[in-house]
Amino acid sequence: MHSFLARVKSFFADLFLRAFFVAGLVMSGAAKQVLDGSTEQNIATYGGGAVALIAGSQIARKPKIKAFLGRPGTLWFLFLFNAAAAAGMYTAMDGVNRYVGSGMMGLVSLGALGGLIASRRKPQVAATQHTEHDSPWS
Repeated sequence: MHSFLARVKSFFADLFLRAFFVAGLVMSGAAKQVLDGSTEQNIATYGGGAVALIAGSQIARKPKIKAFLGRPGTLWFLFLFNAAAAAGMYTAMDGVNRYVGSGMMGLVSLGALGGLIASRRKPQVAATQHTEHDSPWS
């Protein structure tokens, strides 16, 4: 059993991790509206993206989140949604943003597809194997 102090510590660690994730997303997304200089915008955008990426990867290692992300329905949604987003970004944007944005979303989509393929390659273990003696109708 976990002690009360360990549960409180785990709660605050999760809280700070999620706060860093949200702060990284906000910093990355709002840099253009808040900052004037091109260098400051780039630093805030890339720094926020890096913070969100690191915090998000740590969040994804949690057992409940990992189980949710490994479900076939979730992987299909991620594959189709991110593929559609990549196609939309490619048509809606121009310049370097077109290639970087659609490329990154395409990579996320391919990652979900890889998870789908990997889950299909795992051997399916029968939950129960019936023999003559196990069957109620024998």
